[in-house]
Amino acid sequence: MLKASDIMTQDVATIKGSATVAEAVKLMKFKNFRALIVDTRNEEDAYGIITQADIVYKVVAYGKDPEKVRVYEIMTKPCIVINPDLGVEYVARLFANTGIHIAPIIKGELIGIISVSDILNKGDFVENPKVPLLQRELVKAIVEAKSVCAAHGAESQECIDAWALVEDLEAEAAYQEGAPSPEKTAFQIFCEENPEILQVRHHQVLATV
Repeated sequence: MLKASDIMTQDVATIKGSATVAEAVKLMKFKNFRALIVDTRNEEDAYGIITQADIVYKVVAYGKDPEKVRVYEIMTKPCIVINPDLGVEYVARLFANTGIHIAPIIKGELIGIISVSDILNKGDFVENPKVPLLQRELVKAIVEAKSVCAAHGAESQECIDAWALVEDLEAEAAYQEGAPSPEKTAFQIFCEENPEILQVRHHQVLATV
């Protein structure tokens, strides 16, 4: 599955918060960018962002002079940042939940920028939709868990770990589909035939408390 770093745009421009909006517009036009990242002043400072929409909605719409308005007056700071290892579908969901369309990719430092256009044009959601892929992984994990338990025993750590993976995949699949949890999970069905595994896992949970 693709990560944010796989589809991000590495060519990114920064600007100081003290720059004028007119300077920001010139840089946007020169680079053909829809957003600029507002650089940090020091290691403890946060990144900001200024977009075309910020300029249109907050400056142009009110007839303000872009030569007199500073970037820091209309920017968003701190801005939402993306980890380069985040799955593309989660970037899309973050955008949907927050209403933003573009965000910087940060890992210690600014390494790129990602937008809805990157997701649409570079993503593989048409060829590899997440839900069917998860369902295939889930079926495979269930078969594998049953095989591991048959080989090592229902009370073995290998069996418990294998079913833990199944439960994680079931939860992720349900989350992606937005569907309610089934009446019985694959693990619960397995436990009906092998109740001893519950005792072992219960003891493990108590040991960690």
